[in-house]
Amino acid sequence: MGSDVLRITVLGSATPYPRPGNPCSGHLVEGGGVRVWVDAGTGTLAELQRHVALGEVDAVWISHLHADHSADLLTAYYALLYAGLDVSVPLPLFGPAGIADRLAGFLTNGPERSPVEQAFAVEELYDGHVAAVGGLTLRSWAVEHGGPDAFALRVESESGLSFVYSGDCEPCPSLVELARGCDLFVCEADGEVPGHHSAAQAGRSAAAAGVGRLVVTHVGSGVEPDEAVALAAAEFPGPVAHADPGARFEVTRRSRTPGRTTTSPASSR
Repeated sequence: MGSDVLRITVLGSATPYPRPGNPCSGHLVEGGGVRVWVDAGTGTLAELQRHVALGEVDAVWISHLHADHSADLLTAYYALLYAGLDVSVPLPLFGPAGIADRLAGFLTNGPERSPVEQAFAVEELYDGHVAAVGGLTLRSWAVEHGGPDAFALRVESESGLSFVYSGDCEPCPSLVELARGCDLFVCEADGEVPGHHSAAQAGRSAAAAGVGRLVVTHVGSGVEPDEAVALAAAEFPGPVAHADPGARFEVTRRSRTPGRTTTSPASSR
């Protein structure tokens, strides 16, 4: 994996619970000589291991603490500490405030708090948080999800490639600004309800940010993936694809995407 590569693999995109063949939200981000597990929804730990061993993961980033984005941290805890795997612990974990105590609340089975920090080196996110992981820069901005602290993520490589992930959020200026001019924008499309984007709104956010390519993910059960792509493409003049589980996206400027894709001239910043 060269330092000039930025690759996103979809581990799962189902909402709000895993489906056969499709876990909840999760991604493997590879580039800059490192691998980052972005969101750990139910079922994503198993899919992660189709691509890398857990010991090859350099950091974990969690957008918010709803179970469909974070539940597999519980099983990862056991794997890191008790499975006899060749892993280095504690594993860096970036997540919303209170994430360690939330994990401990589930894991503790007795009067003593479970040793979450033995498995994870926790660094709490805040609006504008910046972290370097190998040759990647991770920027986290607060977004609107109607209650819990929630963050979107921008990942940039040393060569200038950029990927933005919305997490779960409704259309908001902070997401558009974070995504401004990025090469690949992965945006949730759970539905036109508070705290979420619809597929059409994902297209509008992508157009407002002037991104290169759009991938819709976390599509609500009332909309088929092909329909979601079409609805987003009606609002965004660039290539659009769906986050099929197992799909891999090489982040390049103005290149084609795999899977269900509609192609038209790409928008630019």
